[in-house]
Amino acid sequence: MATDGSDMAASPSSGGLQLTLKLEHPDCWMREVTAATAAKLLVNAAYLVDGKVKAHVVAYAESAAAVEALVAATRASDHTHAVTEMDTRRSFGGISAPVNKATRTLLVEYGPEESIHDALVSHGFMNQEPIRIRDGTEYWTVAIDESRTTIQEKLDAVCAQKDATITVTQITSATTGSRERDELAVRQLSDRQRDVFELARKRGYYDYPREVSGSELADELGIAKTTFHEHLRKVEATLLGPRDADRG
Repeated sequence: MATDGSDMAASPSSGGLQLTLKLEHPDCWMREVTAATAAKLLVNAAYLVDGKVKAHVVAYAESAAAVEALVAATRASDHTHAVTEMDTRRSFGGISAPVNKATRTLLVEYGPEESIHDALVSHGFMNQEPIRIRDGTEYWTVAIDESRTTIQEKLDAVCAQKDATITVTQITSATTGSRERDELAVRQLSDRQRDVFELARKRGYYDYPREVSGSELADELGIAKTTFHEHLRKVEATLLGPRDADRG
């Protein structure tokens, strides 16, 4: 288990902590199919039923062809037992799905030994939002009411149990209201916008004096400079609130 540099051995939490986790573990069909295709997954729910995990997932991508490739890879995976497509014309309460994307909604059945969900839940980590999987990596947002020392011990136990690699990318106190509002705004960003924004922050684009130029970051991301700045404009509108000229 690794962290982003936050002190996991600090004082006990007050009112609980929310963690953002980046994780990988073997024999996972979700990691397998998102690494092999251009599509991504959103896991809305996972339940243990008769000794098997049943997960409600939304596959999404920029194109229907990419989603179809992921669905085909899911059906062909050695790590899935059954794949049932759900009727996306119906409304399912509490279900999240990306907007302006090609999507397919699936119910996937697989073995509990190939899931990390129960290992995390049994150690007290409770999901706070749908799990996102892209490019072979899972992103979880969980809550836990333990000291930071105990949290690290529990994450280490999960890693040992599931042969997993877990990185804590964000730690938020439940009592820090402004930080929670910032986190909510960040979660409203698209995956691409989040990637651009996180790279800009990491490379010192927002530092004074600025450590890197927009052109350099655009080259690193493999996109046009104008595209880079358009992503940042939308990010800043989401985080800071849209100006009148941007509304509508």
